[in-house]
Amino acid sequence: MKEDSTTDKGGVTLSTGHPQLLAEIRAEIAATGPISFARFMDLALYHPRFGYYVRPVDDPTKERIGWSGDFYTSSDVHPILGQALARQAQQIDALLGHPDPFTVVEMGPGKGLLARDFLTTCQNAPANLGNRLRYILIERSASMRMLQQDYLAPWLGQTGQVAWIDRLEDLPTNSVTGLFFSNELVDAFPVHRIAVIDGKPQEMYVDSREDRFIEVYRPLFDELATYLRDGAITLPDGYRTEINLAAICWMKQVAQVMRRGVVMTIDYGHTSEDLYGPDRKNGTFLCYYHQTTTEDAFDRVGEQDMTAHVDFTALARVGQPAGLDVAGFTNQMSFLIGLGAEQLLESLQPESPEFFAAIHLLRPDGMGRTFKVLIQHTNMAKPELDGLKFQPFFGSILAAQSAA
Repeated sequence: MKEDSTTDKGGVTLSTGHPQLLAEIRAEIAATGPISFARFMDLALYHPRFGYYVRPVDDPTKERIGWSGDFYTSSDVHPILGQALARQAQQIDALLGHPDPFTVVEMGPGKGLLARDFLTTCQNAPANLGNRLRYILIERSASMRMLQQDYLAPWLGQTGQVAWIDRLEDLPTNSVTGLFFSNELVDAFPVHRIAVIDGKPQEMYVDSREDRFIEVYRPLFDELATYLRDGAITLPDGYRTEINLAAICWMKQVAQVMRRGVVMTIDYGHTSEDLYGPDRKNGTFLCYYHQTTTEDAFDRVGEQDMTAHVDFTALARVGQPAGLDVAGFTNQMSFLIGLGAEQLLESLQPESPEFFAAIHLLRPDGMGRTFKVLIQHTNMAKPELDGLKFQPFFGSILAAQSAA
């Protein structure tokens, strides 16, 4: 068997973070040997007791997600995204013939702000949608679920309208007729990190030496090699990047639970051609702590967010044979404008905080263009959706990559 090649994290003398989590990770490495970076990231973010997303915030006066937290999402900025999603859902409801129930599944609902804005907008929706609507939140963190319940308190007394489940696997096969959506979910899935060393792609593993974690590299296992081959991805020597196999499994699971309707994935990311292009030779992996970024995954383990950009081509490629056809691909700015963002801005007082907050989500040099929207559909004719009126990409951009 080929020996591991070892790279020391220059300048880092200690690995810091949540003490109990550090001990758990070191114990696993001691028992099994070096672990994949995907496993390390999974423990750092989702360890059932000490993970970043699972453990309650140590200081109750602070928040993990939001303007005063480590990072913020679109729903922290302004209700416009939730309002736009609700308008889009109303159009999907009509295309499906107003089913009863019309089920909306949100996976990774954060603090529940998007759900709150969505449900508020649907209260007086046409065709009695507010009464037919069933909203399911997929959330495994008890502390996050408590936050969501606070924001969704007005709907909790309405039997059956809002419900929580722990895992996507808890949804029965072919059980959803309606809309399945996520916002900034896939970017937080644990990723495998690879580097091209002496012309050969190798996977990064994490080992523990004394009081620090270090990188070691091993040959790719079959699934990673298949991902590169199926995506026609060729990387030059010295290139470092990420592969999100969890996203592939997730998309297949989403397809299984959808009986009829639309799947909408909102996140920051790119097509495969852009994501694995020469401009991103160091990858996209970042950590967020108090609104600042770092590439050091071995600092503040369990106390900082970890993320990597999404490969939307891969989601489209695996979705299609599973029954999810691409309806369209756009960016957040175009999606919001198609659903009436300009009219909303006209109703706001110019120069007001609300006006500038809404503009923040539309800025072409920021969230408006960085965030993408992939819309897929199943067991219905290709939908002509308002959110896809303006598509800044060639219509075949995902299909062409998928066929490569």
